[in-house]
Amino acid sequence: MLTERDQALCDLLNGELICALGCTEPIAVAYAAALARLVLGCEPESLEVGCSGNIIKNVKSVTVPNSEGMRGVEAAAVLGAVGGNAAASLEVLEGITDADRARTRELLAQKGYCDVSLVEGVPNLYIEVKAHALGHVSEVAISEHHTNVVRCTRDGVAAQQLCPAARGGSVEDTCSGTCALMTALNSAGENDVATKPAAPVPGLSLDVILDFAETGDIEAAREALERQIKLNTEISEEGLANAWGAEVGRTLLATRGEDLASRARARAAAGSDARMSGCALPVVIVCGSGNQGITCALPVATYASDLGIEGEQLLRAVALADLVAVHVKSYIGALSAFCGVVCAACGAAAAITWMRGGTRAQIGATVVNTLGNVGGIVCDGAKASCAAKISAAVDAGILASDMALAGRGFRAGEGVVQETVEETIAAMGYVGRVGMKDTDVEILNIMIGKTELN
Repeated sequence: MLTERDQALCDLLNGELICALGCTEPIAVAYAAALARLVLGCEPESLEVGCSGNIIKNVKSVTVPNSEGMRGVEAAAVLGAVGGNAAASLEVLEGITDADRARTRELLAQKGYCDVSLVEGVPNLYIEVKAHALGHVSEVAISEHHTNVVRCTRDGVAAQQLCPAARGGSVEDTCSGTCALMTALNSAGENDVATKPAAPVPGLSLDVILDFAETGDIEAAREALERQIKLNTEISEEGLANAWGAEVGRTLLATRGEDLASRARARAAAGSDARMSGCALPVVIVCGSGNQGITCALPVATYASDLGIEGEQLLRAVALADLVAVHVKSYIGALSAFCGVVCAACGAAAAITWMRGGTRAQIGATVVNTLGNVGGIVCDGAKASCAAKISAAVDAGILASDMALAGRGFRAGEGVVQETVEETIAAMGYVGRVGMKDTDVEILNIMIGKTELN
């Protein structure tokens, strides 16, 4: 029987490790629009989309998956409303057809069909979609997490109340699409990463994570961990095999050789190369991010192969990477100006040190060394250069591991490095959550042309 700790950590992993098709921000926009269309009951005559600055920042330059090159909030919303499957949650665009893409382009060409605006005074991750048709309006709002639906109505009536079956009536009384609606709403609840704002996970620490990785019962999370390794490896292989994005992964292998560290960086970067450029392969996310899910898994799998580690020990190493990433990221929040792949690189590097036989002190030093080096890399939206940031963060993590195993590291008082690993994680989290707020605003202003550069 699972202990309370093991059950909680398996539940945490299962909640984090969910499938997503493409970059999660445009997918969340498409999901909200697909749900709005389902509630409305027909194709919208027009759409209004309001987004927080971080959503606009992360959708502006990235290719919408399965769109054949379309980019931006408008494309994500219209494609979701035209052909999205809301019941598929973060894989909402998996079944998009050529006809859906053609219809999307037709609607995007209509002036004023989809109006996008910046919503201020809301959480960093916030999306609202209003879909209009035949004198009716449906509204869907997502807040804090990519599938956390906080409002879903038609003409002001909650979606759940629109279903006669849900009110005790017969399924035959239900209008077309309502059963699909209830399925979609139930799916949202099942797949939601979390329903509360990001905050330090109570009781979680590096020691607790290491106890779980070394002796805990991981069986309840086995399927999710195996899926993470499988799917994220597949998109990495696609990124290395074909010309996606800026080809960061392919460039690393072509110019830096085939040494272990280069392969670890290249495999992680290649997954992002493909994902940021609209590859239709799904990934398993961590901390709401496919890039972070890739960064946690691929360097660990690469080092594991070289060290002869496989089976359950590999799963334990990936679980360690995922949980460290969640732990570090929980101090920052869902979206910010702090690049989340740094958190994932902390996790991957900690797992690499663990697989290399490092002590707990050395594993902690690995996390501190990583944060002391690349903590504070800015996030200026989802795009091709994310792959390069992954490469840089993984490189820093590998250096951090090498230093820690050699008994070297950054000391307390040097920058934001504190006396303990937990204090250092909290300090860097404060920088990302509070200290970089103004940075986040100015990045967005530059991206949308609001700031005049001298």
